[in-house]
Order: sequence, then structure tokens, then C-alpha cells
Amino acid sequence: MAEPPNPRIVSLIASATEILHALGAGEWQVARSHECDWPLAVLGLPALTEAKFKVHGATSAEIDRSVKGLLQRGLAVYEVDADGLRASAPDVILTQDQCEVCAASLADVQKALCTWTNSSAQLISLRPHTMADVYSDIVNVATAIGREKNGADLVQSMQRRIERVTQAVTGQQVPRLAFIEWIDPPMAGGHWMPELMRAAGGESLFGTAGENSPWITWEQVAAADPDVIVVAPCGYGIKTSLAEMPALKTNPLWSGLRAVAQGRVFVADGNAYFNRPGPRLVETTEVLAEILHPGRCDFGHDGIGYVRWTG
Repeated sequence: MAEPPNPRIVSLIASATEILHALGAGEWQVARSHECDWPLAVLGLPALTEAKFKVHGATSAEIDRSVKGLLQRGLAVYEVDADGLRASAPDVILTQDQCEVCAASLADVQKALCTWTNSSAQLISLRPHTMADVYSDIVNVATAIGREKNGADLVQSMQRRIERVTQAVTGQQVPRLAFIEWIDPPMAGGHWMPELMRAAGGESLFGTAGENSPWITWEQVAAADPDVIVVAPCGYGIKTSLAEMPALKTNPLWSGLRAVAQGRVFVADGNAYFNRPGPRLVETTEVLAEILHPGRCDFGHDGIGYVRWTG
């Protein structure tokens, strides 16, 4: 009996694209979202989504105003190319219903499919809030594409690597960490981030595991006076974040923070690691461990996954 043909997969969320490739099924992907940028080979695939607001050249405050304006008017933040999606003839579509701000949502995809009455594509929607959810999403994607063993192996590999990080920092002093997921207005990291901070030997001052990332104020940061500050805005690479960091110096509370005075402020690649719930959350944990325990951990991420901010 002939084996069934490999499924044609459209991934409309960057984390799902990374999961797909980590499962060894990257060659089955036929289209992507505009945010899917890793591994680099996916950049050659057609992009089927775009943001409805200005991204390039906009500050975090401008992006925040644009997104909130769209949501207040009941409008979608992203556009899905319905014609392009249909032309891709997918067997499986990977999307998400966790956050309507972060990427094209399940509702956006369903809207694009609403006039495509003869579609038999399987729609897989990811909704990660905790590391357990991330692992479940990996298993669900693997099952949908017939790579169950690859999924189980990937989950076990991630868990073992994170456990090795935790073992390396066990017994060390636990620094108090303020993780900044958005600069203006400031937001802290929720969802899986408090778990990874704990795994890396740190104490999360803001944000609760499994809950949405909370808006905070610099007055709250000053009151907590963290030992370490990590700035890794959602969707931003290091270069973009560094361009916004000087604005923090205008805040009268900034220079009085312990972490600033002691030179323990770091800018990390939120887009590649922290904000993307996929296989590279392992590297996220390693980055945090290097930052929090520099004399103890060295996984080779300094200068690549994060830099010390000396401004």
C-alpha cells in the first residue's frame, strides 16, 4: 500500500514554524506568516499575513497606540491573505488563539476561510500560557502531521536541557529580576516567563506563571528595586530595543535603581527567544542563567542572545 503524501502545511505563527522544523517536517511547509523568520530558509516562502499598523520605524509607544486603537474599534490587528491561503492548498493550518495582538489569530484565519466552502484543511490552534502548554502544543502539532515520536523526543530534549540549567544554578543566590516585555508603556513577562526565570535561578518580581503579561509602572519597579533588569520587548530584536533604551534615562526613577547603578541591565532578543513559545525557550532559559549567574553559567549566548546595556 502506498504511503499517504506528505501534508502541505501553512504556519501562520512563528513559534509553530519553529516547532514544525524542530520536528523535522520543515520541508512540508508551503507558506508562512510575515513574522516567521526562523529558520532562515522559511523567508523564501510566501507570507500570508501582514500587520494593519506601522511596525518598521515606529516606537513602542506608537505601536501601542496603534494596536489599542484598532482593538477599541473592534478591528483585527492582522490581515490574512485569503486568496493566498487558498492557493497554498494546505492540508494543515497552524495558528493561535492566545493573543490577538501578537500574531494573526484563530478568528482571523477562520474569517479568511469562511468563503472557502470546500476546504478540508485541518486547523490546529496553539494556546500556550505555561511550559506544560508549550509541550502540549508540540505534541499536538506532531500528532497532526504524523510525527508523534519526533514530538515526544523534542519535548523530552527540551525538558532535559532546562533541567541541566536548573542543576547548574541550584544552591546559588537567587537574584530578584524585573523582566520588561514592553518598554512604553512598561509591561512585565507573564505566561511561561516566571517559570523560566525560576528554572534559571532567579525570582520574578512581576508577572504570574500561566497568566497574561501585566502592565506595570516604573514606580512599581522602583519600589521593588530589582537586582537585575532584562529588557526583551515582544517582537523586538536587540538592535531595535537598544534604539529605545536611551528614552528610559529621561525617567527620573531610572538612575536610582539598584540594577542600573550596579550595571546589571541587559537587553535581550525577545523576538527570537523570550516571546516565542517554541523550542528556543530552552535557549531563553540559558540566556537568563548567564545573566543571573555569570560566574556559574556560560552557554555562549553573550553578544548573540543578549548584551549588557551600558548607556
